[in-house]
Amino acid sequence: MGVPCKISILVGFWLVTLACGGSSSQPPAPSPTGWTLTWSDEFNGSNGSTPDSTKWTMETGGGGWGNNELESYTARTQNASQQGGNLVITLMKETHTGSDGITRNYTSARLKTATHFTQAYGRFEARIKIPRGQGVWPAFWMLGDNIDIVGWPTCGEVDIMENIGSEPSKVHGSMHGPGYSGATPLTAVYTLPGAAFADDFHLFAVEWELGVVRLYVDGNLYLTETPANLPSGTQWVFDHPFFILLNVAVGGNFPGAPDATTVFPQTMLVDYVRVYARK
Repeated sequence: MGVPCKISILVGFWLVTLACGGSSSQPPAPSPTGWTLTWSDEFNGSNGSTPDSTKWTMETGGGGWGNNELESYTARTQNASQQGGNLVITLMKETHTGSDGITRNYTSARLKTATHFTQAYGRFEARIKIPRGQGVWPAFWMLGDNIDIVGWPTCGEVDIMENIGSEPSKVHGSMHGPGYSGATPLTAVYTLPGAAFADDFHLFAVEWELGVVRLYVDGNLYLTETPANLPSGTQWVFDHPFFILLNVAVGGNFPGAPDATTVFPQTMLVDYVRVYARK
């Protein structure tokens, strides 16, 4: 085996860090006007295959993840695999004891790019069909790559898309930092007219530039934040590289527990994740 390595490149003012090696996938569609593609996963692997390990790390365990969540995340293909050009994250109701020795009654998957890809600024987008049901909590989000040094929330967090099953027509977009985290982030809600998000695929995106973050659903801008919007005396912590996460949680402080109406299994389908830098 070769020695792992990373390459950092500048695309304009955007610092992009990539792991060396790995295979290329089918080229994505042309970049949006004004943007240059820097990284993507189209999830075109063979049916039943694991997510690309040169792009994603599978986080595992059932310790609640700081939110009193009820699932155990696994690295099994039963919970995360490529199927028909999509990443499929499957949330299952089953008794499972993880490698951490914690037994939970639900399993799911949580993927991150932390050791493979990070970027400061740009457009991060994913086309996703979310799951549904009380207690189900899908998310597409980012964390600052210095989390192991400064901790959360000083590292910064951008939630590009969160949904809780009790709100089928709503998604939340939020930013967390020191003094504006947990239950009091910078946040907004986008409501889908006359439909549930779980009925079809939707495009969730953030455009992140120096001193401004904008969140979109299907091209509709619904949240713009700048340092001027921060609570008095707090710090803007969004000027360094972040990595991407995809997961489906169950239960926890935000959505509450599943109930008799919740149907299992549930799946989140991710058609692609793409990242761009400004030209």
